[in-house]
Amino acid sequence: MTLDKAREIIKQQITFGSGYNRNAVRLLLGEIQREHGQQATDQLIRELALEEAFGLTPGTDFSHVAH
Repeated sequence: MTLDKAREIIKQQITFGSGYNRNAVRLLLGEIQREHGQQATDQLIRELALEEAFGLTPGTDFSHVAH
């Protein structure tokens, strides 16, 4: 998945803001981390303010989420 596509999907998930959407974002971050690495994952977390939206912090290992 491209970073742009992930960004687009995550922005949609933020607008809904439920626990189910948090899990969907965690799955996406896991895929991004496996394909693009920790730096890209952390960048998305900061850029999209995922710590505020879902409590997801930079440096978290999402690579094993539903894998």
